[in-house]
Amino acid sequence: MKEYLTDAQDVVDGLNSSTQEGLTSTDAQQRLTEHGPNKLKQAEKDPLYKRFFAQMADPMIIMLIIAACISAIEGLYKGSADFADVIIIMFVVILNSVLGVVQEAKAEEALAALQEMTAAASKVIRDGKQLQVPSAELVVGDIVLLEAGDAVPADCRILESASLKIEEAALTGESVPVSKFVDTLNLGQTAQAEQGQDAQSSGAPSSDIPLGDRKNMCYMGSTVVFGRGRAVVVATGMDTEMGKIADALTQAEDGQTPLQRKLSELSHVLTILVVGISVAIFLTGFLKYGLAFLSNFDHVLDTFMIAVSLAVAAIPEGLVAVVTIVLSLGVTKMSQQRAIIRKLSAVETLGSTQIICSDKTGTLTQNKMTVVECATNDIDEHVRAMALASDAVWDDQANEAVGEPTEAALVADAAKKGFVTSALRTQYPRVGEAPFDSGRKMMSVVVRTQEGFMQYTKGGPDVVLARCTKYLSADGVIDMTDEIRATIMQQNKELADKALRVMASASRSWGLTQPASFAPSELEHDLTFVGLSGMIDPVRPEVKMAVAQAKSAGIRVVMITGDHIDTAVAIAKELDIIQDRTQAISGTQLDKLSDEELAAHIADYGVYARVQPEHKVRIVDAWQKQNKIVGMTGDGVNDAPSIKRADIGIGMGITGTDVTKNVADMVLADDNFATIIGAVEEGRRIYDNIRKCIQFLLSSNLAEVISVFVASLVGFTILEPTHLLWINLITDSLPALAMATEPAEPNIMTRRPRDAKDGIFSGGLSIDTIVQGVLIAALTLVSYFIGHWYEFGTFDISQVLIDPTAGKDGMTMAFLTLSMVEMFHSLNMRSRRQSLFVLKKQNIWIWAAFGMALILTFVVIETPLSAAFGFAEIDVVEYGIAMLLAALIIPLVEAEKALMRSLDKN
Repeated sequence: MKEYLTDAQDVVDGLNSSTQEGLTSTDAQQRLTEHGPNKLKQAEKDPLYKRFFAQMADPMIIMLIIAACISAIEGLYKGSADFADVIIIMFVVILNSVLGVVQEAKAEEALAALQEMTAAASKVIRDGKQLQVPSAELVVGDIVLLEAGDAVPADCRILESASLKIEEAALTGESVPVSKFVDTLNLGQTAQAEQGQDAQSSGAPSSDIPLGDRKNMCYMGSTVVFGRGRAVVVATGMDTEMGKIADALTQAEDGQTPLQRKLSELSHVLTILVVGISVAIFLTGFLKYGLAFLSNFDHVLDTFMIAVSLAVAAIPEGLVAVVTIVLSLGVTKMSQQRAIIRKLSAVETLGSTQIICSDKTGTLTQNKMTVVECATNDIDEHVRAMALASDAVWDDQANEAVGEPTEAALVADAAKKGFVTSALRTQYPRVGEAPFDSGRKMMSVVVRTQEGFMQYTKGGPDVVLARCTKYLSADGVIDMTDEIRATIMQQNKELADKALRVMASASRSWGLTQPASFAPSELEHDLTFVGLSGMIDPVRPEVKMAVAQAKSAGIRVVMITGDHIDTAVAIAKELDIIQDRTQAISGTQLDKLSDEELAAHIADYGVYARVQPEHKVRIVDAWQKQNKIVGMTGDGVNDAPSIKRADIGIGMGITGTDVTKNVADMVLADDNFATIIGAVEEGRRIYDNIRKCIQFLLSSNLAEVISVFVASLVGFTILEPTHLLWINLITDSLPALAMATEPAEPNIMTRRPRDAKDGIFSGGLSIDTIVQGVLIAALTLVSYFIGHWYEFGTFDISQVLIDPTAGKDGMTMAFLTLSMVEMFHSLNMRSRRQSLFVLKKQNIWIWAAFGMALILTFVVIETPLSAAFGFAEIDVVEYGIAMLLAALIIPLVEAEKALMRSLDKN
């Protein structure tokens, strides 16, 4: 049953309830047992151990665990007590898993927040008596009583409404409280915009009525702000609109970010590389020794250890930690700029965002109705009338109006013009009133003045004007004429065409005698028309520039709102999001489009009005089908599913609900749309620096793979697994972390976002990595052979083949060169294309990392630790040669950069 399309009494009868008596206690208990409590389902939480071990599913981690197992087997087989390889490898594995668990998003917090938004207790009619029961015990058919301040405990059909207004912004996006009535709606009917315009521009009959237009319904999660009413519960728990959102949250899967996808691809590439090289090593051993190879366990084990060395060499163990720490540094910087990152991956995703789907209310606008235009011949009389005929008040301490948003806007406007309500009400004390009623659409008050009694009335322009017989002109009060009425209606239309909500004021003098009755029929006739006020929820001052900056950065801003299409179009035009109304579409029109049609025409629309939660998810999905990286901002519960579905979900810290904050990747502490643009710039800078780190680390690891592979083919050991782990975890990681502090490139916010299809090696990064890896490997191998020559006086390595313990000078020099070449190479990587010698600013952290790496390398070679690593004691000449070879990477890469710049230019 669609209760909003059904007569109220028929709804009650269909639920076997009674408007006056409610349900019986027995019936209520039976329904509670049958259908369960009025609660949202809790998401199941994975135990901590499962989360921990889930982090080990990465191919790189699996390869490291296998390497540790092989190393342990060798130690046990050979009776060696040296398990340094195993300890270091497992330390890396455990560290990675711990970091992963700590950074995991806790989706169950969103549902917990949804639970907290429901009312704790509700007033109901049962057995003909008014009772207060826990909201969790409400059942379908219960008659609930609502008054100002109450949270709506379930989805209900309105039965009685006495000026009932409900705040539904968190659920529908409606920027002002909605007046509720009892009347039955008609199928295909959409609510008329308050400006008198049709919210459904197409005029075609719709198959349903949008949530925001169901004015004879109220929903869980909304709040009563004015009046009182009575309603019958038609849905509880997960069957409510709030429940549907909760269900969407539990079903929505957290997709991988672009960086996560690319690192995952990198893991698979490295795994294939390691397996391929290991197979090649085994084939080489088999070809060298024949079938005897398989029968000799020592040969097999030695080959395994070569494979372990290759695995350690190929896998950048520090990459996960480096990327995590680089992102963490970005998080710290963003928090200083009022952007709080809840998920580290969001930093990188921001930098690649191509579409920002923004909620209107409270995000692009101030979520605060404001009078922006008036049409009157006596502004003082007009604003005085509006302020006195309102129940909102001016708070001097907070310097703002407090009360129902429309009235608060009128009181704030009066205060700006010098008419503060506290002083007004002292000067003009109220003696009687005819309260606002949704049927009359007016409110009237009678006040005492020095001259006698005066009545002020405010309400909709059409109903107020219909009760006016006089007009306050520039020359005083004159009789109302048809020409004057036409002029007033034209003024009303001009304001309404700007998507302003229009209110009219009127007055009536009662002389020295107050009215005999304050009934509307007694007061609201023979009025004098005073003026019109047009109000709107205005845009945030900084948003227009932020949208322009987004455009220059190649980012498209799309408005998605539950508000009326006229209002949405007006705001979007002001912000230059769209140029005309044809680029806007309503939720009812969206329902008529298939997913394929929406995907085909998604770029045609910049504004989506009167949308429901499922619409927002469809819009995000449609953009993602176009391979776009989509950001979604919002503050209401209705935004939560789409925020979770988007590549980057952005919640509002001040006006946002707990639900939205908990599913968001980033929360804006100042609710400032402009903060997003600053975060995008920081995200781009961080991604650039991460790519530099990846190129830096992989070129090093490639050099290690080449060196170990060449050595294994020839038959000698250039570096042990422990040496490679030390370089990867200590020497590589320090400069990689220092790269995170590099400032942004000058053109970072004028270039277009990178394409989602672009791999991590796009833009020549793969060529740079290979060329630089080969150069580093060549320098390392040369260093080894020079060290071997110093030890044996010949380049012939046959002595090493006979005695594996020999050749320590070459190994020590190769270790020193490979360690220090990384430090010199880190200077090259401050810019992927620019010459090191044209960079104007120095990076002190790079130099600090350089110094630290030099000290740590010296400690390993020149202290008792050298015995654990199997190093020889080398002299000053060998030191100098190894360092000189390491420094040669700078001119070599400078030449490669110059060549690449030339190719890029051509």
